[in-house]
Amino acid sequence: MEDIIQGKIMIEYQILQGMVNDEDYTRQVMPFVKSEYFTQPDQKLIFRIISEYYEKYNALPSPEALNIEINSVGGFDEKTVKSAVDIVSSFEGKGADEWLVDQTEAFCQDKAIYNAIMSGIDIIEKDPDGKGQLPGLLQEALQVSFDNSVGHDFIEDADKRYDFYHQAEVRVPFDIDLLNKITKGGIPNKTLNIVMAGTGVGKSLFMCHMAAANILEGKNVLYITMEMAEERIAERIDANLLDVSMEELNIIPKTGYEKKMNRLKDRCTGKLVVKEYPTASANANHFRHLLQELRVKKNFKPDVIYIDYLNICASFRIRGGVNAGSYAIVKAIAEELRGLAVEFNVPIISATQTNRAGFSSSDIGLEDTSESFGLPATADFMLAISQTEELEQLNQYMVKQLKNRYADPGFHRRFVVGVDKSKMRLFDVEQAAQKELVDDTPLFDRNSPSTAKDLKSMFDEFK
Repeated sequence: MEDIIQGKIMIEYQILQGMVNDEDYTRQVMPFVKSEYFTQPDQKLIFRIISEYYEKYNALPSPEALNIEINSVGGFDEKTVKSAVDIVSSFEGKGADEWLVDQTEAFCQDKAIYNAIMSGIDIIEKDPDGKGQLPGLLQEALQVSFDNSVGHDFIEDADKRYDFYHQAEVRVPFDIDLLNKITKGGIPNKTLNIVMAGTGVGKSLFMCHMAAANILEGKNVLYITMEMAEERIAERIDANLLDVSMEELNIIPKTGYEKKMNRLKDRCTGKLVVKEYPTASANANHFRHLLQELRVKKNFKPDVIYIDYLNICASFRIRGGVNAGSYAIVKAIAEELRGLAVEFNVPIISATQTNRAGFSSSDIGLEDTSESFGLPATADFMLAISQTEELEQLNQYMVKQLKNRYADPGFHRRFVVGVDKSKMRLFDVEQAAQKELVDDTPLFDRNSPSTAKDLKSMFDEFK
């Protein structure tokens, strides 16, 4: 505990030092840092002087000016004033780096959330009827972010725009050849990607396999589960990475398991964190707080986030109830998750169920989306996976593109991948197996009466 306290005090010291030495840093963080965030009276005093000086002169005080102001301010005891002067004298003349900016953002977020919680407790104790204020307090705290951008200037930023056009976009690749082809190398950051399938067909298997492939490729993965326990998700990924069946995991000797895990450690350059929430209990704000906690406590920042699965998330904007599962709530959840992906600059991969018609269909379409067309309206990329009796005998899934913002969705509209359910694995199949299945026809045949009818029924929800 003492080490944690000292660590927090040290961060506060670094923040103050950055404010004295680096004007760009101060301009970035000043709107978010508050006096009450500092734990020590001497640090509160230093921050007060810096902020008052900055507000008055629009510039940073020199160490000499800072010391003069500290000694002339009233309301602080002699010990605090002397300690503040000693702190300022110890500051090194170096500017702030990107690490300090990130640490300051995390510091402000943690303090804002803590203060919101304490304010909420105080409200409940003094005025039980005032609990309606609590969501607003917490929401405001969770939105602390150092985003100082004022937008893109079309003319002045033309060079930046050209560089953007010609730079290699950061993507999280698949280990399945055709999935990489239809996404031009994987899924980009700031996107929401959806896998749709019937109950028990393989949504979790698909995501567990991809998560396993990601950590082998050196990616950090956060897997959020609201359907199965953390241990069950980890068990599936164990089976995949250790190359043993689920049944074998239950009987393998501990020494054998440890040997396999030790060999795996040398292959896995990425990290995996699995977090469980009760079904329908968590929303994007809970996930936002989790990401902040992981960054502060474990120095963990995911490259990709899996959420298993979207339909059993909650919305922080719309409460569940009579209309739960409607167009509005599902679209709200999808928008909130996509917003989270943009905020943290990561791709999010989640899943959804098919409706009853889709469950028994061998050719799933957007019209088979469970509960609401609001989900495909928001997602950047959607796949459907299905399995007929014939495909099950061949150990294969049918994969069909439903929506694709990354490439032409008419390219490899439909194809198959191999599946080993016992080991929770997917794999490429021989090209010959694709010949009769590859479908590059448009998603909708607009001349078809049946398609027109389906389209009308789907978009009736928008009215």
